[in-house]
Amino acid sequence: MKVLIADKISDTGIEKLREAGLEVDIKTGLAEAELVAIIAPYDALVVRSATKATRPIIEAAENLKIIGRAGVGVDNVDVVAATERGVVVCNAPTSNIVSAAEQTITLMLASARNTAQANQSMHACKWERSKFTGTEVYEKTLGIVGLGRIGTLVAERARGLGMKLVGYDPYLSEERAAALGVELVPSVDALLPKADFITVHLPKTKETIGMFGAEQFAKMKTGVRLINTARGGIYQEDALVAALKSGKVASAAIDVFEVEPCTESALHQLENVILTPHLGASTDEAQDRAGDQIAELVIAGLNGDMVPTAVNIAPVAPDVMEKVGPYIALAESLGTALAQFATGGITEVDVLTIGQLADTDTRILKTAVLKGLLGRVTDEPVNFVNAGYFAEQRGLKVTETKRAETHDYTNMLVVRATTASEPVEIAAALIGKNNEPRLVSLFGYDLDMAPGEFMAFFRYPDRPGMIGKVGTILGDEGINIASMQVGRTAAGGTALMGLVVDTALSEDVLARIKASAEMDDAWSIEL
Repeated sequence: MKVLIADKISDTGIEKLREAGLEVDIKTGLAEAELVAIIAPYDALVVRSATKATRPIIEAAENLKIIGRAGVGVDNVDVVAATERGVVVCNAPTSNIVSAAEQTITLMLASARNTAQANQSMHACKWERSKFTGTEVYEKTLGIVGLGRIGTLVAERARGLGMKLVGYDPYLSEERAAALGVELVPSVDALLPKADFITVHLPKTKETIGMFGAEQFAKMKTGVRLINTARGGIYQEDALVAALKSGKVASAAIDVFEVEPCTESALHQLENVILTPHLGASTDEAQDRAGDQIAELVIAGLNGDMVPTAVNIAPVAPDVMEKVGPYIALAESLGTALAQFATGGITEVDVLTIGQLADTDTRILKTAVLKGLLGRVTDEPVNFVNAGYFAEQRGLKVTETKRAETHDYTNMLVVRATTASEPVEIAAALIGKNNEPRLVSLFGYDLDMAPGEFMAFFRYPDRPGMIGKVGTILGDEGINIASMQVGRTAAGGTALMGLVVDTALSEDVLARIKASAEMDDAWSIEL
């Protein structure tokens, strides 16, 4: 079999491919047309970030079985085109986790000891020893928001420095936290006043962008030190600058930015800020590891073995796919919604299939639910192959239940979660010749609701005028309602209102609606 290396990878990675009996050609710097002209005989294509594996290239690759991206993302690979042609697309998502964790520790220590500022002063031929007095990290408390693989590595290294650890991750079990030596807290707000240092390891979602603003800084210890090597925009820049100027935040060390390259920012003018140009993965070892890992994965794929970092669907038998295929996107959406409805963390998830679905292999639906759920809470790529692994690592108990009984719908998919507060249950079905999705039940309230990209749900005592109050506030905010459904337990009992809206509802709008209409609960959901 033949492998084309289109971007430079480590020599050890190339050697591994050759030791596996593969014929390896290295042709870097080729344009799309040049790749289209030569790709046909190759069984595997390896790229980094420079080469784009576009649809024309993939369609010209008559023998292609696997595309390996020697790095974390796959933005330069047309995954849809590859999936259509049965080509596995994989990456090396763990290649940089050690480097990212070490960068976090490096920035924390540099921030504590004013290392970068002292170095700059010395290069200016100054001797300002008293100006750069720092603080020890020993026996200080490090707050870790997000305990995925990188957050876990940070915790392990910080323990070695004699630090106390407090963490927030709603999907990490108490047992796993105890093994890491982390005091698990129920919310970010509970973590803030405890921490002398805070590091964030979260994905970029609507919940995390701007999650640290003036309100959160006010809850932190005076003199706290902040580190961000995860995603730009998690700290609101204006509020961070104000906190740094006031002394509420003693220092910050930032490696990632909302817009990159970042060459213009108020942070550049502050002496108590260390800025680095997204160096989390920039080590020789991470680059070598990416080449080594992708070589091993390509070999596995060409041998027909499991490729654990595949980002497109793992193979499913054709007869099974015919039955469950239409439900895969629905299952993922239910997992995404579940992550947003749950409060206080999820400890157990059950995927219930009812009707004819119960008679077939529905494991791919369970995986799709986990993909949607965990994709909202981890800063690592979650796909159909690694979703189960991530759930296991977080101590999340996942089960499948089947019921062949008849119901109002031929088939139903129900996702149920045990949380620290109340159980969450969402049921959905596909209807009609076009398999249109419907939310048919939520928290035990019957609905018949076509889901949309942006939705809002309100639970409240059933009384007249509630719809009007919600509509009035949304109208004042210029938010259009596309559709509405209301379910209730009984007249005068409790009711659940579901809306499909044109834009997401902010926390402020939700709070106004809850206060005005005396709502019990309110959620803004984005699929």
